[in-house]
Amino acid sequence: MTSFIKRYPQWAFVLLSILLVGFYWLAWADDRYVSKATVVLESPQVSGSSEVSFGSLLSGNQSNSDLLLLREYLMSVDMLKKVQEQLDFRTHYSTHGDILARLGDADASIEELHGYYLKRINVEMDDYAGVLNVEVQAWTPEFAQKFAQLLLEEGERHMNQMGQRLAEDQVEFLDKQVGLLEKNFEQSRQDLLDYQNKNGLVSPTQTVESLNTVVATLEAQLATYKARKSALASYQSVRSSDMVRVESEINALKQQIDLEKERLARQSGNALNSVSSQYETLQLRADFAKQTYSNALAALENTRIEAARKLKQVSILQSPILPEYPEQPERLYNVTIFSLVMIFLGFIFSMLVLIVKDHRD
Repeated sequence: MTSFIKRYPQWAFVLLSILLVGFYWLAWADDRYVSKATVVLESPQVSGSSEVSFGSLLSGNQSNSDLLLLREYLMSVDMLKKVQEQLDFRTHYSTHGDILARLGDADASIEELHGYYLKRINVEMDDYAGVLNVEVQAWTPEFAQKFAQLLLEEGERHMNQMGQRLAEDQVEFLDKQVGLLEKNFEQSRQDLLDYQNKNGLVSPTQTVESLNTVVATLEAQLATYKARKSALASYQSVRSSDMVRVESEINALKQQIDLEKERLARQSGNALNSVSSQYETLQLRADFAKQTYSNALAALENTRIEAARKLKQVSILQSPILPEYPEQPERLYNVTIFSLVMIFLGFIFSMLVLIVKDHRD
């Protein structure tokens, strides 16, 4: 035996390592129980109009991204603190298990504790199925089940809280905007009514159109009487009764046309064209305020519907099981893999020794 060690020290080291590691995995390592769960995130199917652009504030891809957010939270320090607070993570993992696998220091820093925490949980997302697989290792089956159940409950609470916070912020913002737009709409409508009352006109624009029609009609009549005057002048004197009557009609029409035109446009005072222009400006402001207010109301309702969609339910496809036998550690697997690696390294070291000897010769 001594000669073998002196002749092949590398193989002696390999065999000794395999024996020690095999003894640990096969005889010394304590059993660990694994509780497994499979979950998927679902949202309530609430119907609602998506025509309003404000609603897009809450839209987005809610499938894999939400599962990834849930996975990161389950593996976070915050989640570890919840587990410590409700299940006393430190005590369980520091007082159970073999010396190499247990938590060595019950008062370890949060960084060291989090590193150990990540060794005892496994959270993986199945992209094809769109589900999250959760595995928890503990020294007792009851603790493993409670641990896994707590992860699911806190994960659902966190996802709902995060979604509700975003939705509430959006709804609060739109509530304020609706209030401001309502005041603006009421003010613009009141300005329009005050202007109508001040000028005694319900619709100055229609009044202007009516006056234009009157002026056009009077000008047509004036043209008719001028033509009639020209016809009478060809065979009657200017002092004839017909000529005098036509001339009077022409003068009356000219005076009436001038009067109506003066109402439409004058250099000073409340000309109807100026009144109509200001009225149209106020009307546009009132219409714009009404449309904006209407859109904001629709957006607020749509946002409330989207807020309901933000609620997440962790639907459990496989509930956390109460383990009946320990799945960890995988003793034969670990021993086999370690033995193959050490044998492979032994061959490499032996080849290096032979190469060095050949070069020396």
